[in-house]
Amino acid sequence: MTTIAMMVLFVLQAYQPPAGPTPRTPSGKVDLSGVWAKAYVPDMTKDGPNQKGMATLPFTAWGEAEWKKYDAAEGDYTGACLPFGMTRSVNTPEPMQIMQSDTYFAFLFEQNSWFTVVPIDGREHRKGIATWFGDSVGHWEGDTLVIDTVNFNGKTRLDTVGHPHSDQLHVIQRFSRPDRGHISYEVTIDDPKTFTKPWTNTRTFTLRPDWEIMEYSCEENNKSLWEGRIKVPNF
Repeated sequence: MTTIAMMVLFVLQAYQPPAGPTPRTPSGKVDLSGVWAKAYVPDMTKDGPNQKGMATLPFTAWGEAEWKKYDAAEGDYTGACLPFGMTRSVNTPEPMQIMQSDTYFAFLFEQNSWFTVVPIDGREHRKGIATWFGDSVGHWEGDTLVIDTVNFNGKTRLDTVGHPHSDQLHVIQRFSRPDRGHISYEVTIDDPKTFTKPWTNTRTFTLRPDWEIMEYSCEENNKSLWEGRIKVPNF
């Protein structure tokens, strides 16, 4: 277990989230709003505090080749302050705030002060230029919010250790709230160029009403980037 993972485990074990029933919006939907402590997931194949990984990834030949040749020292894009992408942003140890209405769900990531706003009124995906975070839409399946994301630019990695994906990546995130203090989270990775079948990772998020997300700037004091020790990736 990494030092960061051990610190996250200690914090979560020492903290007791608010108890009580699942909150709901005035319209009756499960209310997922709040500031949440997320499981730190640097490697989506590993188990860790509040998360269950997929031990063996079902790589295609292309996917396995991409994984074997990856070397973060040769220019991991996050060191150059480029966007982490959807899965890697949810994987980070920093808090995440959720803001929700009947029409929209917003991820507010403390990591690099990024945000993603998702329509959750059942509309279809937009068509447009592929992006770092992809195009997300959401819908309700009973008390579970399902967020479906496509149209990725293929320039990111799924996690810190560098598991690959292609521009065919399709991410399905499922959020449910069994009680006031927790979110049950499941993410499914479906990428037919990289994997022979979809696979999942599950986690538990913990409500932290005593926290507020803070400003985060990757560029500030990033001396390794300024002084040329971090290689900007050649996409």
